[in-house]
Amino acid sequence: MPDHRSTPLADRIRLAPEVAAALRDGRPVVALESTLISHGLPYPDNVDVARTSEAAVRGAGAVPATVAILDGLLLVGLDDAALEALATAPPGTVRKAARPTLAIALAAGGWAATTVSATMIAADAAGIRVFATGGIGGVHRGAFAGGATGAGATATLDVSADLEELARTPMAVVCAGPKAILDVPATLEVLETRGVPVIAIGQDDVPGFYARSSGIRAPASVPDARAAAAVVDTHLGLGIGGAILVCAPVPEEAALPRAVAAGAVEQAVREAGVAGVGGPALTPWLLARIADLTDGASVRANTALIVNDARVAGELAVALGGTA
Repeated sequence: MPDHRSTPLADRIRLAPEVAAALRDGRPVVALESTLISHGLPYPDNVDVARTSEAAVRGAGAVPATVAILDGLLLVGLDDAALEALATAPPGTVRKAARPTLAIALAAGGWAATTVSATMIAADAAGIRVFATGGIGGVHRGAFAGGATGAGATATLDVSADLEELARTPMAVVCAGPKAILDVPATLEVLETRGVPVIAIGQDDVPGFYARSSGIRAPASVPDARAAAAVVDTHLGLGIGGAILVCAPVPEEAALPRAVAAGAVEQAVREAGVAGVGGPALTPWLLARIADLTDGASVRANTALIVNDARVAGELAVALGGTA
């Protein structure tokens, strides 16, 4: 196994015994983020989804490594007691850690949950090649003048740090596509510009997060996780840096019709604009409003796709042959 303990970040990494053993033996490991536990769902749904996701990784034959921060350390792998503690932490006491806020979260002490970018940083430092999340962040509507909000609108420049991390950190990231609240075409354009390959599993279109399809053709598609592994292995083997995005659609039984999902998102975005909601508060506000507009169907789709992504990531990690 390559030496991943030679950077200053390594001093902040604490591997769970099971994860350490798997990495040492070259067995497949899948990193999982923790913001869905602290900020994504209410208790006990949050810990139930976290446990179910870990079970899906195990069911595929890999070892799960949920990542979080506690008292200045990046924990790569949480035991059940830690999952419960994070899930039940008092509201407002758990920070969200991304690349721009990683040092702040580490210095502050206490719990912090890792977003896509912070999870990728920790996983890469540990030597993990596969990471599963629900949906990536990207270009928000109105980020660029003349974008999704229309010509003449003031650009907000609201672009997620996820895209920069995908461009710099070598890893396979399994998701259900960009979050539906984003400007998806602009997000895909930025990924292309930054050299991040995007492949869809089992269909020609990029998944639409809540819906099976976004209506946008994927740059590439493969039939299954084993075929995806061949592309991932080639990309990572080139040593050119950056991640590869592997997109798996939400399970059909939980998916929203594309028109229903799009209508709810458009209405929520309009209402957010009228209410003046923006910045860090925008995403949770939109997700909560979409849940209301769909009578909870978006939450059911969200939880289903999170677990499905974990399963697919497990299959991908097994097909890659671990960390050798």
